[in-house]
Amino acid sequence: MKKLNPAYLIRKNIKKLTPYHAKEVPYKIKLDANESPFPLKISDFISEIEVPLNRYPDPEAIKLRKALAKKLKLSYEKILVGNGSDELIYYLILTFGGPILYPVPTFAMYGIIAQAVGVKRIESKLDRNFDIREETIINLIKKQKPRLIFISSPNNPTGNSFSAEKILKIIDTASKNSSVVILDEAYQPFCSERGFLPFLEDFDNLAILRTLSKIGLAGLRVGYLIGNETLLSEVNKVRLPYNVDSLTQYIATEALNKFYAPIKNFITEIVKERKNMQRELSRLKGLKVFPSEANFILFNVKDSKKIHNKLKKEGILIRDMSSVIKDCLRVTIGTRDENKEFLRVLNKILGE
Repeated sequence: MKKLNPAYLIRKNIKKLTPYHAKEVPYKIKLDANESPFPLKISDFISEIEVPLNRYPDPEAIKLRKALAKKLKLSYEKILVGNGSDELIYYLILTFGGPILYPVPTFAMYGIIAQAVGVKRIESKLDRNFDIREETIINLIKKQKPRLIFISSPNNPTGNSFSAEKILKIIDTASKNSSVVILDEAYQPFCSERGFLPFLEDFDNLAILRTLSKIGLAGLRVGYLIGNETLLSEVNKVRLPYNVDSLTQYIATEALNKFYAPIKNFITEIVKERKNMQRELSRLKGLKVFPSEANFILFNVKDSKKIHNKLKKEGILIRDMSSVIKDCLRVTIGTRDENKEFLRVLNKILGE
């Protein structure tokens, strides 16, 4: 009997697809994945979990959406919850199709999911200061008519927030050309700006992505999309049933209701440490440190791959971004002790 080679059946766009790599390697200090450095245990806010596992989860995640809505001061009906923001990005592209437009460099999953789904990707390069090229994007909207525009602000991996004035002009142009703008505010809690929630009432074509991952609950995988009910109802059509499990819903809801004050203190500490880290990195010779409004810092250094490998040998993990931005590394903000050790080892390596 002839054996089937699955490779013959795979779609062309999948054959060419490079997956998102999230490798686990041994470490002493982990500063590579933009996670919170502060351990957050279930026992910190829950004494006993009373969740019947013989029943399916609440398909609408009502309690979790209400807990999120209370923090955001809006109706829970304007929130759709996903298994991380990645799932919601996938649903958005499934719902609206392509082309999709986004500035680069940015979060890799916009392009990866679009390619997996088989829709056209339009990329617009950021300028030298990592800001949006407003006129370029506006012209692309008018000519290419993208269904979706993804904008991450603060942006990953650059760390900066884009000009609010430019973003508003892009949203307005998109509105006139039947394009939906998705503002990915995963790092907004660490930003000095309020974000774009106040503009939701002004634009029907605007929706906002946020997540609990960066503020200490990465292990739960909770992302949420905020937008008008008409838009969310269309995205909800492609949402898989029971996409957020019972334990995740319960734990996330309890964390938001009972442990949010400590979480906000963690955020404050991360912002404080980010400022300290920026100052100390700027003092090191040979480094160009880029401004950040996120929970990480991007910096340029000669022989970045070699330095990255030497740090890894010392048990310190940071992210090598040189394939995206030449000679650049990205370090997540850790605890004060972790940051001090990273700076000590980096200084030693640079001295060598």
